[in-house]
Amino acid sequence: MASATSLKTFSSLKLFNPRSSHNQSLLALNLSQKYSFSSQNLKLKHFSPSRSSSKNISTTAFFFNKSNPQRDPPTPTKVQELFVYEINERDRGSPAVLKLSKKEVSALGDLVPFTNKLYSGDLQKRLGVTAGLCVLIQHVPEKKGDRYEAIYSFYFGDYGHISVQGPYLTYEDTYLAVTGGSGIFEGVYGQVKLQQLVFPFKLFYTFYLKGIPDLPNELLGTPVEPSPAVEPAPAAKATEPQATIPNFTT
Repeated sequence: MASATSLKTFSSLKLFNPRSSHNQSLLALNLSQKYSFSSQNLKLKHFSPSRSSSKNISTTAFFFNKSNPQRDPPTPTKVQELFVYEINERDRGSPAVLKLSKKEVSALGDLVPFTNKLYSGDLQKRLGVTAGLCVLIQHVPEKKGDRYEAIYSFYFGDYGHISVQGPYLTYEDTYLAVTGGSGIFEGVYGQVKLQQLVFPFKLFYTFYLKGIPDLPNELLGTPVEPSPAVEPAPAAKATEPQATIPNFTT
């Protein structure tokens, strides 16, 4: 026989009653968040073993299907070309040469921080600036040049920036990896071809960009054929409003 204490303890427990309206609401809410379901009325026949009679019973059955998770939109994979000129106009104190090797000729470890002006490929708009660092890896006297490892960014005002890394050779064209970006360039990857026109004052870049939406027309255009004689349009050089992009980086 149960004691009074055990009966009191048992009566104080709150048991889950699946038939209560509150618990049914909670159950339906939890299921609806994870599953889609449909219902179907079923008719069952109940036979009584002590009687030679039967009853029709109606009930409702629920069939649950797990919902498919939402998938992210596919990343654009087409290649977009972007052309820009980097021009050193000798008004930014760039480049700075830090002779960490303490040798008269260029040697491993010398650092060259730099920043130059950036113009559109058609030379009609001022876009922003470059900013970065070159680490000298090897002096190549037979080619009258040097090999650097370069890490730098291209800044495009309100549009964001593109970061690159790779070899910079002062005596021939090279390709660098596009490592990322911000703004409209968020998620970008690909590569960029660097063409040395006048070391270290004029360079031409052809970006091959993937992973981003279509570039704005303002950044596009037919590029001027690269040559040592190229110059930006006077309006772009003077940063007149119609010849700059929004909040171009200075």
